[in-house]
Amino acid sequence: MNELLHVFIIEDDFRVADINREIASQVEGLTVSDMAKTGDEAMAFLRSTSHLPDLILLDMYIPDRRGLELFWEIRTQFPRVAIIMLTAATDRETISETVRGGIFDYLIKPIDFSRFTLALERFRDQWLALGDKDEWEQADIDRLFGISPPALTNLETDAPESLPKGIDQLTLDGIRKFLGASAKDGINAMEAGKAVGVSRSTARRYLEHLVASGEAKAQLNYGEIGRPERRYIPWTK
Repeated sequence: MNELLHVFIIEDDFRVADINREIASQVEGLTVSDMAKTGDEAMAFLRSTSHLPDLILLDMYIPDRRGLELFWEIRTQFPRVAIIMLTAATDRETISETVRGGIFDYLIKPIDFSRFTLALERFRDQWLALGDKDEWEQADIDRLFGISPPALTNLETDAPESLPKGIDQLTLDGIRKFLGASAKDGINAMEAGKAVGVSRSTARRYLEHLVASGEAKAQLNYGEIGRPERRYIPWTK
């Protein structure tokens, strides 16, 4: 895609904010435009920027706002900006209110990194799909909401599940073999990409597939300088 989608992070914990920025920045087509740690900073940015973000990653517990106050400020004043909630709140009232308020997704802390990446990719794919057609059919809308034909027509079949779109068996086997051979220290996406001859973003997609399928786990390693490194380790049986 030629045009990058801009992400704005609102998070009072700078360490968590850096992790969120790292993950969002590695999703193809997304870029993090700015970050804020208070409600006042966030609203000042949104009111003054010449380019509103396409997506906001919002922590509900912001020190200068109570509850969902900041969520409704943003939703009321900037209704076209999508919001993904990243919060420790698990109560029914909060979830119900944000869903009814039109959030794109809701992720509970501590965030599962593969689930987070999936949410970001789903937002990107939906945004691209909305700009792709002038006239829509029901099948197009079903895909937009994540409803696939197998879910509607093949519920009673015993056929084995096929690999997700964009995952081929040969590359997956190569990534899986390299991961297994590097079990002690784990691997990152760049190392995996070099090992099997694919780009870092492609290798990351395969590694996240292994995480989602339970074959691997992901962890962030903090060095003395620079961004935290996301490494993948096979699950031991």
